[in-house]
Amino acid sequence: MACIRNTLGLLRTNNSTIVRTITMSAQRRAQEAVEKLKEKNPYFEKYADKIAKLQQTSPDEFLQRVDKVVNPIKEGKSQNRTYSELLHPKPKKEAAAEIPHKKLEDIMKIELLADKSADDIKHIWFEYHKTKDVLAATLTVEQYESLMKRAKEHPIFLLPLPRSEGFEFIMLQFASNTVHFTPLLAYQVHAENAPECLTLVHYTEMRDKGIILMRGEYDSNVLNGQEAQCLANELQMFYCKDDPAKQQLLEKFTKKPDEFKHMELIKEVENIQLV
Repeated sequence: MACIRNTLGLLRTNNSTIVRTITMSAQRRAQEAVEKLKEKNPYFEKYADKIAKLQQTSPDEFLQRVDKVVNPIKEGKSQNRTYSELLHPKPKKEAAAEIPHKKLEDIMKIELLADKSADDIKHIWFEYHKTKDVLAATLTVEQYESLMKRAKEHPIFLLPLPRSEGFEFIMLQFASNTVHFTPLLAYQVHAENAPECLTLVHYTEMRDKGIILMRGEYDSNVLNGQEAQCLANELQMFYCKDDPAKQQLLEKFTKKPDEFKHMELIKEVENIQLV
C-alpha cells in the first residue's frame, strides 16, 4: 500500500509539473505571438490592454487566434474567418437572448417633446447633447427606412477609418435599432467577445412628427470624436444613399465575399476628410 501511495504521489507530482510546463510554454508562445502582432499591425497599442486579458486567461486559445491574424495563410490554406462566417454567426441558444429595442425614455424625459414640432425637437436634441462627449444627429423618416431596409439585407459590413498610419478596418453589425462598431483586429482576436468602440442608437419615438433621433457613444481610448463622426458619416453613405458603387460593395460583402476587395472599399471613402 505504501508503494502504491508513493507511486500515486509521484504521478500527481509529475502531472502537475507537466501541466505547469505546458502552461508556461503556451504563455511564452503567446507572448511571442503578441510581439509579432505588434510588429505587423500599427493599431495594436490601442487594443493592447484588452488583448492582454485574453492572453492571461486563456493563452492557448489566444495563441490560436493571434496565429490566424499574424499568419493568415498556413500550409497553403487560409486560417482567417471568412466573411461568410461573419455573416452567418452561430444561432442563439435562447430566443429570450434577443437584443432589446433601446428606448428614448432611458436617456431623457419624453414629455418634454410631446407638444413640440420637428424643428423644436431637433433643437432640443442638439442642445441636450452639446455638453456631452457623444454624437448626436437626426434623420428623416425616409433616411431611417432606407437605413433599416439595407440593414436587413446587409446586417454586417466593414468600414475603413482614415488614420495617420493609413486605414483601419472597423466592423459594424446591426441589432434592433442599434449599430455596433468593433475594430476588425479586436474581432479577430476576441471573436464574439470583442469590445465595441462605437454604438449608434436610433430612437423612433418621434417618428409620427417626421424625425428620428440618433445618439452615438464611443470609447475614447480607441476613437476620438472626429473619428467616431467619420464612421457615422460613412454608415450614412453606404446605407442611406443610393450610390451604385457603394451598393455593389455591400452586395459583394454579403453575397459574394470571395469577390470583396478591401482596396475597392478604401477607394470609395479615401476622399472623406475628418472634420
